[in-house]
Amino acid sequence: MKRRPPWVGPLVALVLVYALFAALTPDTFLRSQNLLTMARQTVVVGLCAIGMTLVIATGGIDLSTGSLVAFTTVVLARLLRADVPPLPAALAATAVAGVAGVLVGTLVGRARMMPFIVTLGTMSALRGAAKGLASEQKIDADPRGLEALLTADLTAPGLWTTAALALLFSAVLAFSRFGRHVLAVGSNEAAARLCGIDTGRVKIAVYALSSLLAGVAGVMEFATLTVGDPTDSVGLELEVIAAVVIGGAPLSGGEGSVAGSMIGALLITVIRTGGVHLGLPSWVQEIATGAIIVIAVAVDRVRRARRPRVEVSR
Repeated sequence: MKRRPPWVGPLVALVLVYALFAALTPDTFLRSQNLLTMARQTVVVGLCAIGMTLVIATGGIDLSTGSLVAFTTVVLARLLRADVPPLPAALAATAVAGVAGVLVGTLVGRARMMPFIVTLGTMSALRGAAKGLASEQKIDADPRGLEALLTADLTAPGLWTTAALALLFSAVLAFSRFGRHVLAVGSNEAAARLCGIDTGRVKIAVYALSSLLAGVAGVMEFATLTVGDPTDSVGLELEVIAAVVIGGAPLSGGEGSVAGSMIGALLITVIRTGGVHLGLPSWVQEIATGAIIVIAVAVDRVRRARRPRVEVSR
């Protein structure tokens, strides 16, 4: 029996939720400008969710995502104020984020420290570093064209960059040797090691890629805010993890769907936007999002329980 792709369930939920809000507020929710706004609001969470999918697929977790995005905006703003051209500044800020990921991956993959502890410490350290670089205040900087990354139209480069990266990493996870190694590490790390897979190297690569994507998300966040804000993106990591879980990835590892994670990110945005159009307070939106996360996990457990077990004959 052919298994159903993990993103089918989240896609059905997205369609149903979207249809509900469209029926309740047809005059505003169905406007093309609203669709573009929701797409723009999904970019940062979506980019981080791509990397988090890889991390969770290995059985890990990354709690430093929000701090890393804020840190990237501060580094980028400082570079721009130092008269560094916008493209080199954006690339350098993203590279700094990648270096942080390599350090985290080394501690997790080589030193075999718990991802929860390492990334919890990194979350605090990066937030503190961002505040130190910014002297505990926002850094105003001329974006010099970077604000065009997320303009309010369909040609915004940030939207297409996010879509391209989602397609790329979806293919990497599904069809490449590296993707198979990622899933093998998450399924059974000891067995993967016995099969000759360098699990430490895989984890270093995964955390480095996740941090690079968070760095790209930080550039997009700066394009939206046009300031370096060390207090930005607090709690972003929880939204990102929620998007990945809603997308069908179990926190135990061994599975992951970039498409599902992107759908999960979009679903969170639709709920938030629909709540605003209905005039619902933010706490109601948070309850609704939390309920959907719990339901998604429950549905995933039922799906796994119904999966036929393969018996090995001796």
